[in-house]
Amino acid sequence: MSARTEFDHELEELHLDLIRMGGMIEAAIDQSIQALEKRDNVLAEKVVAGDKDIDSLERDIEAKCLRLLLRQQPVAKDLRAVSTALKIITDMERIGDQAADIADVSLRFGDEPFLKAMEHIPLMASTASAMVKDSINAFVKSDVEASQEVIERDDEVDRLFETIKQDIISVLVKTPNFADQAVDFLIISKYLERIGDHAVNIAEWVIFYMTGEHKHRKIL
Repeated sequence: MSARTEFDHELEELHLDLIRMGGMIEAAIDQSIQALEKRDNVLAEKVVAGDKDIDSLERDIEAKCLRLLLRQQPVAKDLRAVSTALKIITDMERIGDQAADIADVSLRFGDEPFLKAMEHIPLMASTASAMVKDSINAFVKSDVEASQEVIERDDEVDRLFETIKQDIISVLVKTPNFADQAVDFLIISKYLERIGDHAVNIAEWVIFYMTGEHKHRKIL
């Protein structure tokens, strides 16, 4: 097997690992919101415990990236691919942390009735989760256009965050005794906003991978 063929094979394995890690964090986001909606403490605890597996996979991918850099002496495009993967897994690991944090907050609600029916948090979660999935797929497919679409969709997540914040403020004016729960809902929505931001980060690094530019600045 030639050095080039070996590199391409290892790069393909790296892509598969990224897809697997992406699937894990998407599931963590979805399950954390399910646990919140259904008051499912067992599922919430599963998400919290599963964050260790995401962390472990991040370390494995990082080690693969470093081996590729040290052993294969990649050319510029290959170097961008590996360095992009290193950047992406940092954001992916943080997404996993935030999904676990959402699950952890959901455990605090107990049997207390919600201050209002959840309308926008599940939508915000599904939007952020889709952004994560699409940003990772954009890297695997080397798709700059798809990356730009992910970046543009962040405005939707930000609008949903503002809507949730205003909804909670309106409810608190009428029922101030729900203050603690209101803070927890705001924390959850803030975590979802950050997940959207991390998806944007991934998309921006995909653009770097394809163009050598990051946020319109030439790097490599």
